[in-house]
Amino acid sequence: MTKEFSPDRLDVKAFAQAGGQLSGHDSLLKYERLSQEAKSLHPDLRVDWTATGELRTALGGIVQVWLHVQVQATFPMECQRCLTPVDVPLAVERSFRFVADEATAEALDDESEEDLLALSREFDLRELIEDELLMALPVVPRHDECPTAVPLASSDDDFEAASAEKPNPFAALARHADFAVVSSSPERLVRVQGQRIETRPIAGTRRRDADPARDAALV
Repeated sequence: MTKEFSPDRLDVKAFAQAGGQLSGHDSLLKYERLSQEAKSLHPDLRVDWTATGELRTALGGIVQVWLHVQVQATFPMECQRCLTPVDVPLAVERSFRFVADEATAEALDDESEEDLLALSREFDLRELIEDELLMALPVVPRHDECPTAVPLASSDDDFEAASAEKPNPFAALARHADFAVVSSSPERLVRVQGQRIETRPIAGTRRRDADPARDAALV
């Protein structure tokens, strides 16, 4: 008789010994923490996953317990460029090696390149899936091409009014053949008069020479 395995209370070692496989086609709403990060949730959003158990024999004849997980989902977020909804495809493919307990996993974690977890007879597979999807979420979700035009300029009426009342005396525009330089600094960076060059920066000013007489001669 084939043993039935539950993703909510999974005996990981027995699952690996049986070479077991589980799969799911879950509603995104089943994953509470993940749902809190979503925009415009609806029941049709799904999380598709498969999990496979395996025993491997390592050097020295040590038998290792492995769990392989693949997950795919479409996650609704807000595009940070056009601020409209964007469906973000998520894909996770990870393998985990299970060790005797949390202390062993912690002790081996720094030296091992493998993802280590502690063995359990009541392992919550869906919690692991949710953790992996949360880590796969993009920090700055964006459309490849936004559905609406994105304005590349911004304006502030109060700022424009203040600028009109108090024009910057050191603003400058330098045009060149291939480019232009615009400056609106509140300080006089450089003034050239004949052979004389004067600079009066506000920040980072220091004496030109430690000797006061030589410093005065450089003005």
